[in-house]
Amino acid sequence: MKRYLPWIALVAAASIPLWLHDPYILNAFITTGIFIIAAMSLNLLLGYTGQLSLGHVAFFGIGAYASALVSLGFDVELLFGIRVVHEPWPVWTGLVMGVVVAAFFGYVVGKLSFRVRGAYFVIVTISFAEVVRLVALNWVELTQGPLALTSIPPVTLGLPGVGYYDLYSKQSYFYLVLAVLALSYVVISRLVNSRAGRAMVALKENESLAVSVGIDVTGYLVLAAVVSAGIAGAAGGLYAHYLKIIDPDVFLFLYTVTMVIMVITGGKGTLAGPIVGGLIFGFIPVFSRSFLGPELQWILYGLFMILIVFVLPEGIVPAIEKWFAARDKDPETPLVKSTQAHIQDAP
Repeated sequence: MKRYLPWIALVAAASIPLWLHDPYILNAFITTGIFIIAAMSLNLLLGYTGQLSLGHVAFFGIGAYASALVSLGFDVELLFGIRVVHEPWPVWTGLVMGVVVAAFFGYVVGKLSFRVRGAYFVIVTISFAEVVRLVALNWVELTQGPLALTSIPPVTLGLPGVGYYDLYSKQSYFYLVLAVLALSYVVISRLVNSRAGRAMVALKENESLAVSVGIDVTGYLVLAAVVSAGIAGAAGGLYAHYLKIIDPDVFLFLYTVTMVIMVITGGKGTLAGPIVGGLIFGFIPVFSRSFLGPELQWILYGLFMILIVFVLPEGIVPAIEKWFAARDKDPETPLVKSTQAHIQDAP
């Protein structure tokens, strides 16, 4: 049954636009889905290699800007009077380039920063995110700086000679986000269940022992960084083309904190953890806005997060998995005994 749960969840999610007609709730599903993709990419680093990247929003923002600029085109002067003119490309190529550029920077950062560990690695990632934010803020000729990149085209699907379809509606964009989320899930699942994934987990559990048996520490960590950054870049590209406007605020530290909350509360090191955590913390403000003011919404958000961390320190998904494992191991649980007693007492 467990192996079919992802497919059941996918089918259930695909049915949402068929019966949900509230544009506000549908918008919440789309934005939450985008950040779930970003949280899944962070979970690959934090949950499976044990490396906390507090600058992960940099790859999200790089993917957003790269995808938008490739789709819009640009004319910018570089060093020594060299001028680069780029004509607009189809939007799908922008999304692909956003993934590629983000993955490239993931490789660069991984190669440089995985020489250090612990707090030093965290400082490197935060510094990288701040540098990228300052570049986006000050390179006005390319990024428009605080004025923002506007009129970003929507995602267009189609084939030459057949026709093209612009994803303007929320229903169509919901399915695009769901497809990217499912693809990211498959990629991460295949990776963590492969030899490389087992090596990453070994590095997290006991790096010295892993090195002693010949595991290439830097190689596997850089691989995780590249895949993680690429998926975060895909989430950033979706974000840019959905909002159709992007500015340096996309690099805000708050977005990294949001990803970390989704991973930790859902259960780091589990495939479903970021999804469960993302749905819960993506919709707390949505459901509480009907009866609470903005300040009380964030207080409820914080209290709920603290409650989960205290009651379920390993996260929601690991707690559920342990409960089911204990039930399968010992079917004589109080719930089962009570059910059997009611059956025996029945006339």
